[in-house]
Amino acid sequence: MAAKTKAPKTVFICSECGAQSARWSGQCTSCGAWNTISEELIAAPSASASPVAKVGGAAPRKMDDIATHEEARITTGMGELDRVLGGGIVRGGVMLIGGAPGIGKSTLLLQICANLSRELRVLYVSGEESARQIKLRAERLGVSGDNLSLLCENDLGTVLSWMQSEKPDVAIIDSIQTMNMAELASAPGSLTQVRECTAAITRVAKMLDVPTFVVGHVNKDGAIAGPRVMEHIVDCVMYFEGDRHSNYRMLRCAKNRYGATDEIGMFEMRDDGLAEVENPSLTLLSGRPTDVSGICVACTMEGTRPLLAEVQGLVTASALSNPRRMTTGFDNNRLWLLLAVLEKRAGYFFSNLDTYINVVGGLELDEPAADLPVALALMTGLRDKPVGEGVAAFGEIGLAGELRSVNNAEARVAEAARLGFTTVIVPHACLKQIRPHSDIRVVGVNTVNEAFDALL
Repeated sequence: MAAKTKAPKTVFICSECGAQSARWSGQCTSCGAWNTISEELIAAPSASASPVAKVGGAAPRKMDDIATHEEARITTGMGELDRVLGGGIVRGGVMLIGGAPGIGKSTLLLQICANLSRELRVLYVSGEESARQIKLRAERLGVSGDNLSLLCENDLGTVLSWMQSEKPDVAIIDSIQTMNMAELASAPGSLTQVRECTAAITRVAKMLDVPTFVVGHVNKDGAIAGPRVMEHIVDCVMYFEGDRHSNYRMLRCAKNRYGATDEIGMFEMRDDGLAEVENPSLTLLSGRPTDVSGICVACTMEGTRPLLAEVQGLVTASALSNPRRMTTGFDNNRLWLLLAVLEKRAGYFFSNLDTYINVVGGLELDEPAADLPVALALMTGLRDKPVGEGVAAFGEIGLAGELRSVNNAEARVAEAARLGFTTVIVPHACLKQIRPHSDIRVVGVNTVNEAFDALL
């Protein structure tokens, strides 16, 4: 007698933590997130029909028998991408790339296919475009090669079967939201489908030792669409960011099991594809006005890379009872804290003034070392005195108005000297980290008042 097939059941799943419940509620009882629960129709998958069941399982190994030597990484041919990945592609790793529509995710992956396919076999899986559409883009980008195979398929079982039979050196899946596991009753792109498809792809990639790039769509908040658990499954999570009015694109790493996080790579979108920007600091400072008050150059760190960014501060009389406090590229709560310190410890009053902070180039300054350049931009904007064309600064400001030490001081000063800056203002505690430089003057200060006096 044939076994009865279980009917699909309706559950409610939280997109943040993946918790399931029998009824809908406005707040998830597991993680506390609001408006993250959606209805899903789930059918119990058959073990015999599961695409993952076609791949053999792994046997346990003794810890002493596992080799500990570092395996050589696969270089993509694009130095900026290799930097974000931590030096290159790790065999068996699963890399998730998210970004807004049209930002250049598919273009970037198709370009690295041209570099990888010279020596490796690459399988490019597309669930969104036809083979002709991809061929037209490949011709525009100059991508070709006998080692590059194209598969236009949405069924995950077929994709994993081809991965098992072909055993490519690198696989690319564009995108995870279009993949469909036939054993699940929910529609492609649903929370259940995205979670299960990601888990299946990761398991197969690990078993076959095939590094896999997975493209993910983003929602209106900028996060990768789908359950949050998807980012925990993969090995590396990268976000492709950029202003639609600008040609520059920034690839930011949010998670990396094989390298440093918070690394960034910068690219420029051109007619023939994405080009690497090898000197991001020079690009971010291009067009910087001189002899204008309220502008200070910050020495910041993005992963292991020092960057110079232009910080603009505008202070103006307010017509409102509650003055505006607006920031772009800087934490608004941190701005409120700095304004309180400047009023209490330095005697600069902003309580009846509108205050605006802007970091040019779309960069996000989220480290404490950005406190000093933001404070200098505000103080010079209030006093209407320019900082100076050849001056840069970095340092953390405490609640007592003191300047506290930050890491990588030598790398920050060296980057400022390389770009022709003549003076850099640093916390006095950082002087012991900095070697003597003949082409730049390093000024150590203890308080924000001393930092402003150093500009006079």
